[in-house]
Amino acid sequence: MTAPTRFAEDHYASGQPTAAHLAELAREGVRTVINLRAPDEPTEYDEAAEAARLGLQYVALPIAGAADLDRERVRQFGLLLDAARREGGVLIHCASSNRVGAMVALDEALNRGGSLQAALAHGRAAGLASLEPAVVALAGREGA
Repeated sequence: MTAPTRFAEDHYASGQPTAAHLAELAREGVRTVINLRAPDEPTEYDEAAEAARLGLQYVALPIAGAADLDRERVRQFGLLLDAARREGGVLIHCASSNRVGAMVALDEALNRGGSLQAALAHGRAAGLASLEPAVVALAGREGA
């Protein structure tokens, strides 16, 4: 598994992190983990328990795919990011980081008032790939 990458100050994106990745990020100041994976996606360990053991806040906001990219989930994600920023660094992950990038881009476009182009660039830095058309469709409908 690839190591988490920093895409903004105190913001990390990744596919499924290992327990070692969580420990390393905790040492680097990450205080919150936002897991975008669906509950039925397999994992090799109990991530929530490991996060708790490391003293990290752990939040699950399942995004299974493009059909789950909607205004309400984007709003929830923005609130989670705001809360995480007050605590310290944040790791946002899914299986490949594609959903991370999608939510980062949508948060910037819909919650923060950023331009679509800037939001897409930020999303790509966080892993946005195949979900980009869905991001453009939702942000375009919302007038971003």
